[in-house]
Amino acid sequence: MLRIARLFDATYAASVVPAEAGQATPGYPNRPIRMVVPFAAGGPGDMLGQLLARELKKSWGQPVNVEIRHGINGIVGSDLVAKAPADGYTIAIAASAHYINPSIYKKLPFDSVNDFAAVTLVAGGPNVLVVHPSVPAKSISEFIAYAKANPGRLKYASGGHGSPSHLAGELFNNMAGVKLAHVPYKGHAAAGVALSEGREVQLMFDAIFTCIKQVQAGKWRALGVSTLRRNDALPDIPTISESGLPGYEVSPAMGVLAPAATPPAVVEKLSGEIARILRLPEVAAQIRASGAEPVGNTPSEYAAYVKSEIAKWAKVVREAGIEVLDTPQ
Repeated sequence: MLRIARLFDATYAASVVPAEAGQATPGYPNRPIRMVVPFAAGGPGDMLGQLLARELKKSWGQPVNVEIRHGINGIVGSDLVAKAPADGYTIAIAASAHYINPSIYKKLPFDSVNDFAAVTLVAGGPNVLVVHPSVPAKSISEFIAYAKANPGRLKYASGGHGSPSHLAGELFNNMAGVKLAHVPYKGHAAAGVALSEGREVQLMFDAIFTCIKQVQAGKWRALGVSTLRRNDALPDIPTISESGLPGYEVSPAMGVLAPAATPPAVVEKLSGEIARILRLPEVAAQIRASGAEPVGNTPSEYAAYVKSEIAKWAKVVREAGIEVLDTPQ
């Protein structure tokens, strides 16, 4: 399995597309770019999309308009991009849902690999198991013991059926031998509101991008991060694997995709410029402050990552017995 941690540990300057790649595309871009975020406003995809849009506009002098097209676990926005003109003026932020959906639905309106051109893997960071203060557990081992002693009492929020936070919870159930009940919401923001209220749900496997402020403010208690190593933004929070559930790992990451027939020279120019932006000290610092790590690899490396993630999540869906739906509704 291709691990995100390995990509993060590498010196990603070595993966950056050479500057000459852009010379094959004179005039691009000469009009606004549409960046589709297939997820709810305020989530990690929106946050990263806004950051990239701001920096690309500085670089190229053209507006990059972030367009939220939330719906059906990212499928609505991804379908729009898959069917858009393949000219480099419509691109998408892709997250773990894009790699999960082929295993959650029997039929999608697009091929998650062949209908897209991989541009670059942008950044990634762990999920965090966060609980409402009413939950007495202070560690993963205590939480597992509490869940076993109170079957059916604990419910976890997610951004929807088949979302990364849903699968992270089902993987936890499967490995820990507990029965946390799943409550899906329409996006991360709604799930976070429900957790803060603490009435319907008591926990969440949330992206570090969106939960870090709540954790640092003491509104939610973080019990563990989902990667195999600790996160620099929450250095005192152990990994789930080291603190009660050996081998547990979920490593979400986000990248940029374009329609499949986008000219390779345009893809290379986009990839190279985004990688350059991610090396800017102020940009890298902002991403790391959110708990993520910038990557910025080549189109071929990101394409290989997409395929490896699809295979990984297919195994999780199968082994956890997660319901597979006929078609997106």
